[in-house]
Amino acid sequence: MRIGAIWAQANDRAMGKDGTIPWYLPEDMRLFRQITTGSPVIMGRSTWESLPERMRPLPNRTNIVLTRAEDYDAPGALLAHSIDEALAAAAYCEADFCWVIGGAQIYQAFLDTCDLAVVTHIDLEVSGADTFAPVLPTGWQPLCSDTLTSEKGLTYQVCGYLNPCSSLSEDHIRQLLP
Repeated sequence: MRIGAIWAQANDRAMGKDGTIPWYLPEDMRLFRQITTGSPVIMGRSTWESLPERMRPLPNRTNIVLTRAEDYDAPGALLAHSIDEALAAAAYCEADFCWVIGGAQIYQAFLDTCDLAVVTHIDLEVSGADTFAPVLPTGWQPLCSDTLTSEKGLTYQVCGYLNPCSSLSEDHIRQLLP
């Protein structure tokens, strides 16, 4: 099973403010759904709780919530209390990929195990951002889409970053980009 991380970030790696995503980019939401549907997704408790109730669990995906709290309840999701438990639950699904979908601490914890990261770069300043995307390790190779403009007027670009230790090819990343 391959492991990918997927996130969107504004300038200066800003991902969140006050527990929310500080932009609305429907094209990125569609890309997220397209890439992750049919695959297990791993997220932290805060990310799970930030999902609208009507979207919990995310449909057509095995939702795995990583939490330290032994008594936590996430109806419709599998619980994991370590990275190894989360990966074992994802492997049980027998999918080609599992996707790490947040938050910031979860991305950081899984980054060394990821084959690739799919990152939407949004040309936007987020004043007062309090959550930031991880810095990708040196050597990860980017393959990026053209610069695009959303229906809401935001300029963005989607990049797939390939871990040099992965056996994935650039062709695989090209298939994920808009």
